Amino acid sequence: MSGMARVLVVADRTADSDELLAALVERHSQGPIEVTLVAPAAWEIADPHGGRQSVMRRLRSAAGRFAEAGIETESVVGDPDPVAAVAAIWDPNRFDEVIVSTLPDGLSRWLRLDLPRRVERHTGQAVRHVIAHERAPVPALA
Repeated sequence: MSGMARVLVVADRTADSDELLAALVERHSQGPIEVTLVAPAAWEIADPHGGRQSVMRRLRSAAGRFAEAGIETESVVGDPDPVAAVAAIWDPNRFDEVIVSTLPDGLSRWLRLDLPRRVERHTGQAVRHVIAHERAPVPALA
C-alpha cells in the first residue's frame, strides 16, 4: 500500500507491553504503518525470559493486540543476540523506521549493551527507544 511506513520493532520481554502498543498506536495515528516485530530468543527451553516458547507466546499476544489497534504485524523470532537479530533482518529498502523497546534502566540487559545506539549505528536510522514494562503472562487454558 502506497504511503504506508514500514517499521522494524525490536522487542523481547516488552513485545506485548502497554507502552510499546501505545507508541505504535500514536505512530499509527500519524499515518498507516506495517510492523515487523523481531524478538531475539534463546534456544534453551529452561530460559524463563527468552526461550523460544516464551517468545512465541509474547509475539502472538503482541500481534493480537496490534491487530486490534488496526496495525498490520509480521512476527519474527530472531537470533539470541539482539544486534545479530537486527543484522539478519535489516534491509534499508524494506524498513523506513526503527523502534527498540527495552525494560527500564536497572532491569534492562539491552540498555547495558547500549542496544538502541548500536542498532542506530548498524541501520543508519534514528531509533525510537520505548521504555516498557513486562506484562504478566496470561495463563494457558486447560
